[in-house]
Amino acid sequence: MVRMDAPRIKFCGLTDPADADAAVQAGAWALGVILWPGSRRHCRTAVAARIAAAHRRRTQIVGVFVNPTLDQVARAAEEIGLTMLQLHGDEGPAFCAEAARRTGCRVIKSARVRSGADIQALTAFHTDFHLLDGYVEGIRGGTGETFAWELVRAHGRAVPVILSGGLRAGNVGQAIAAVRPYAVDVASGVESSPGHKDHDRLHAFAEAVAAGARDEAIAAG
Repeated sequence: MVRMDAPRIKFCGLTDPADADAAVQAGAWALGVILWPGSRRHCRTAVAARIAAAHRRRTQIVGVFVNPTLDQVARAAEEIGLTMLQLHGDEGPAFCAEAARRTGCRVIKSARVRSGADIQALTAFHTDFHLLDGYVEGIRGGTGETFAWELVRAHGRAVPVILSGGLRAGNVGQAIAAVRPYAVDVASGVESSPGHKDHDRLHAFAEAVAAGARDEAIAAG
C-alpha cells in the first residue's frame, strides 16, 4: 500500500490566545496571525506576540501581510517572533527574497486563483511555499470561497503547495484527493464569527484531514 502522510494544517486568522491554544491541541502545524489592518481578522501586535511566545517552539508562527514595506515586515517579525511570512498582496519575487533575507523567516507567497494563469505566474517566486486561495473581488483571503481545484495541475510542484479557500470539515477530504497538497489552510471554515474560532470545528477539521489522507492512502494502495 502506498502511504500518504496527512497534509499539515495551518489555522489562520487567529486573534485570541485561547483559540491558538485550541488550534495547537487540534494538531496545528502553523498558526496564522493577520497583520494587515484591512482584515476582519486583524491581530494586534501584542496579541500576536503572546501567541508566538506560547507556541513558536512547537508550531510555525505565520505573519500574514498585504503589500507591506520591508521595514514593516522586519519590525513585525522581530517584535512578534515570526517564523514565516505570508505575502498575500502584489509583492514581487525580489521583495519576497529580500524579506526572507532580512528576517530569516521562511516565505509563503499567495495567489488568488481565477485561472491556471494565476498559478503559472507563481513560477517566478522561488519561495518556500505557494499558497493557493479563492478569488473574490476586493477581498484578500478569508473569503470562504473555493476555486476549481483541478487548476492546480498547472502548478509544477517544485515548491510545496498550501491549499486554501473555502475549506471546512465537510469538503477538505475532497480537496486532499483532488490536490494532494503539502498543507491545508483554514480560517472561516472553523469560526463562529470572523476572528473567533469554534474549538469543536478546529478538532473536526483536523479529524477530517486525517480521514481524507487515510482514504487517499487506501485508494492509492
